[in-house]
Amino acid sequence: MHYGEIEKKLAFAIESAVGAALSDINAQTSSILEAKVELEIPKDKSHGDLSSNIALKTSKIAKRSPVDFANIVKAKLEPIISSSALKDIIDKVEIKPPGFINFFVSKNYLSGVLLDIIKEDQDFGRSDVGRNLKMQIEFVSANPTGPLTIAHGRQAALGDSLSNIMKFIGYDVTREYYLNDEGNQMNMLGRSIRARYMNLCGLNEQFPEDGYKGSYVIDIASDMEKKYGRTLVGAEGFDIFREFGLEWILSDIKKDLDDFGVKFDMWYSQKSLKGSGKIEKAVEILKQKALIYESEGAVWFKSTLLGDDKDRVIYKSDGSMTYLTPDIAYHLEKYNRGFEKLIDIWGPDHHGYIPRMKAAIKALGYPDDSLSVLIVQLATLYRNGQVVSMSTRAGEFVTLREVMGEVGKDVSRFCFIMRRMSSHLDFDLDMIKKESSENPVFYIQYAHARIWSILDYGKDADVANNFDPSLLKEPEEIEIMRMLRQFPMIVILSAKTFEPYVVLQYIQDLSGVFHSFYNKHRIVGDDPHLTRSRIVLVNCIRIVLANGLRLLGVSLPKKM
Repeated sequence: MHYGEIEKKLAFAIESAVGAALSDINAQTSSILEAKVELEIPKDKSHGDLSSNIALKTSKIAKRSPVDFANIVKAKLEPIISSSALKDIIDKVEIKPPGFINFFVSKNYLSGVLLDIIKEDQDFGRSDVGRNLKMQIEFVSANPTGPLTIAHGRQAALGDSLSNIMKFIGYDVTREYYLNDEGNQMNMLGRSIRARYMNLCGLNEQFPEDGYKGSYVIDIASDMEKKYGRTLVGAEGFDIFREFGLEWILSDIKKDLDDFGVKFDMWYSQKSLKGSGKIEKAVEILKQKALIYESEGAVWFKSTLLGDDKDRVIYKSDGSMTYLTPDIAYHLEKYNRGFEKLIDIWGPDHHGYIPRMKAAIKALGYPDDSLSVLIVQLATLYRNGQVVSMSTRAGEFVTLREVMGEVGKDVSRFCFIMRRMSSHLDFDLDMIKKESSENPVFYIQYAHARIWSILDYGKDADVANNFDPSLLKEPEEIEIMRMLRQFPMIVILSAKTFEPYVVLQYIQDLSGVFHSFYNKHRIVGDDPHLTRSRIVLVNCIRIVLANGLRLLGVSLPKKM
């Protein structure tokens, strides 16, 4: 029985046992339907391989303490397990305060996991949880007014890794970049480039007070001077400068993302959206639902009726749109393209924007939970113990390209995922350059390289019939097999919480268990049968490490 199927059967058995226990004490058996049975990996390894808190959820209905009710459920559950296909998988059921029901899987089953890993290889951990549901993940979407910074790099690493994970568990994923290629910021870019171009041509044109001061603006102006010479001197307006700057910066962004291992399926232009009439159609839908009104010369969206803290302006008194207006139309367009689940990944300065976007989704007639907005906290870069300040307008920032140039793509991606999205990230360039256990990237890379060197001694390590799993009986070997079995569940947990960090933490822990095992036991020894079995074991570690890092977009060297 494969992963996923086991958990489903066990959850069903628990549900049946709780229902029987409640029935025996004349409690409402319908309560089990309200309290969903969930299985988790216990944080404390001594508490087994799987754990359920269902007794904690239903003990009040039973009018028993959680521990007492858990024991009643256990008495009902054990016969169900022993008479089902779970009997050879679940070795022991144990109750732990304050009322957890813990499950220990058998060693024979754990040995079989090794066979699954060898057989499935790169597909180990893959599942059909997503059932091919169409999902769109929009991330980065940085305004094309400057190069990508490390803040954008963190969003790129997280968004791309989450896309990999969702696809791995069966979702039909589209990666999308929303290109804000019009508006005030783009106009200011055009004015900034124009001023630099005129300066290069010998004119003393004043630079805009709020212009973009980065050196890249001079580079763009220089390229314009090379292409057009002095023919633009005295030109009216800034349109040609804005459009040239847009193409220049967009090309720069695409190259950085490509070098970072991030490829988008769709680049969606706000300018094309505006010219399509779809914005007006979206507003008309809101009008038909009586969710639009005029006040103080502006046009308002009644978002308070749908959970927002105040109504929002969609057209200002001068007739111009607010940022919200095209965003409403853009999200309607997503649904019209057939996406059933939307994930938006935004920076922390957009946190207050979530309620109004959620209100818009409900107003358009779509379920509130069909849109998930994830906020990625900023990354602070440290160099030589000092914080590196960043401001795109002031031209004081560290680009993603600079970080990749200093530590490489793999290390950059790994470090951007080292903390949960909601946690601020301190990116210490000095630390990640160290080749020691302090550096988490090196720690995993070294585990991977060690395993490849071991595999040189056993060319047949991937042949399942050439090893005897009964020889793997050391506590460390059992622990490794238990951890390897968890990988599919870890991937699903990562998807469920929208946190690639969950996968990263797992492979970091797996690397630690391997290093401890390697330092304590000889893998290649005098006993050829034990050697072969241990080679298979560490090869399984290699496969799972590779699968985890593939999801995170990080490659590993075979030699170090």
